[in-house]
Amino acid sequence: MARLDQLDLVSRKLLAGKLKGERRGKRRGHSVEFADYRNYVVGDDLRFIDWNVYARLERLFLKLFLEEEDLALYILVDVSKSCDYGTPNKAHYIKQVAAALGYIGLVNYNRVMLAAMSDRIVAQTGNLRGRQRVPQMIDFLTRLEPAGSSRFAESARRFALSHRSKGICVILSDFFDKEGYESGLRYLSGGNYDLFAIQVLSPQEIDPDLQGDLKLKDMEDGDLAEVSITQPLIKKYKSNLDAYRLGLKQYLSRRGGNYLFTSTAIPFDTLVLNYLRQRRLLG
Repeated sequence: MARLDQLDLVSRKLLAGKLKGERRGKRRGHSVEFADYRNYVVGDDLRFIDWNVYARLERLFLKLFLEEEDLALYILVDVSKSCDYGTPNKAHYIKQVAAALGYIGLVNYNRVMLAAMSDRIVAQTGNLRGRQRVPQMIDFLTRLEPAGSSRFAESARRFALSHRSKGICVILSDFFDKEGYESGLRYLSGGNYDLFAIQVLSPQEIDPDLQGDLKLKDMEDGDLAEVSITQPLIKKYKSNLDAYRLGLKQYLSRRGGNYLFTSTAIPFDTLVLNYLRQRRLLG
């Protein structure tokens, strides 16, 4: 927590909320914290002229101040049954990352809202703000249990319809959905969100240690498939997975979103403290 206390959210867009917040924004406004000077032009508010500077330089300069803005952080947590897999477990890893991001948002007095999704939005916190809400957020995440099938498009549609305020939206998911990710991301990228998608997979999904004749069962809908696992088939699987990840990344990039892939083998604090800073979600 001490390391997280030093971080804050960074929006690539100027996303002002409906209320004045308690975080310093990039825009110039009329708060009490001085930011810079600029030359006076006719029509400027005379109250903001620095007369001490005028007395020394005999030129008129206007004082600029940092404006406080209200930034919302939306965290969408995938709790479909497919996330209850792998060592380390994907669902637990996703909740750890969500808790770290939520904590950073709360201690910096951003508005934080978490929503759990599977075939729909199954639970959400409402708007939270301030360090005192951290236990409530942790309790919410702790009680989440993976269940049900994934219908990302329906969950994203419901979320986008009920949360129209501007803000940063972070999706934590394996993005394994038979209906695809395109429709869901279209709902979210069409909104007012600064969009980040973090795809989380287990080491067993990235590099399967399987061989022989097997009957595989879909853990969400129970579909069965009989396969003979060979090295060429494993190679083809890895190629398809790489293509799927690349397609997701390119789809997001074309719509102004940001994509990050991680394995649960990477410590979640490394992901938050290093990788998400490199991607400019945190600063």
